[in-house]
Amino acid sequence: MKIAFAGKGGVGKTTLAAWTADYLARQGKNVWLVDADTALSLGQAAGLAKEELPRPLIQRKDLIEERMGAGIIQLNPTVEDLPERLAVDIPGDGPGRQRLLVMGTVTNAGGGCACGANGLLKALLSHIVLERDEWVVVDLEAGVEHLGRGTVQGVDGLVVVTEASRRGLDTAASIGTMAMELGLENQALVLNQVPRGVGVEGVLAEGVSLALPSFPGLRDRQLNDTRVVGLPEQWAIDTGVERLLALLS
Repeated sequence: MKIAFAGKGGVGKTTLAAWTADYLARQGKNVWLVDADTALSLGQAAGLAKEELPRPLIQRKDLIEERMGAGIIQLNPTVEDLPERLAVDIPGDGPGRQRLLVMGTVTNAGGGCACGANGLLKALLSHIVLERDEWVVVDLEAGVEHLGRGTVQGVDGLVVVTEASRRGLDTAASIGTMAMELGLENQALVLNQVPRGVGVEGVLAEGVSLALPSFPGLRDRQLNDTRVVGLPEQWAIDTGVERLLALLS
């Protein structure tokens, strides 16, 4: 199953993606984690040190030229070998294997044509999503950039994450609408970091599939540690991930 996580910045989509991959690995599933967000924080959230992160594909100019060509751009580059070649393993407590791929994002301001880099990124992501019969967790760019490019049309489920705010819900609604236009009908809307004592009955009527509280263990760790896995609230987190996966199955 392939699951993409979307939402505006700061709502916890990367955290939820890391929790989902960690849960699956502890259940014995092998998981590909694909960091397609500019922030490039999925690896550290999942437990890797900064120096252990793989080099983003977008920075591999040699590889981009090798697969896409220096002149005429290849429309169908060979990418089948790249996941194993570029990924690094993420340590974990479960029997399943977690492997991280870092994509990076093209910005073309002031530069030349980025067609080759964009083409290779899209081809690799499409290969992982459409051609690999494995669990895949994709952390998307904040907002709707990847959805706009149609790079995740083949995912089995889309998780749209928002915090408990009107602005967050409006952004989530825009993402969900664009995804529906691309044919991504299997969606779950997650209301994250709900403060204690705040009722969610009103927003549940707006299509919220799952509400997650603000976890003190995560708040206390954030200043000193980039990892979001292995928190004191593991049982509650696992329960939330189980519900999320059930909603998408």
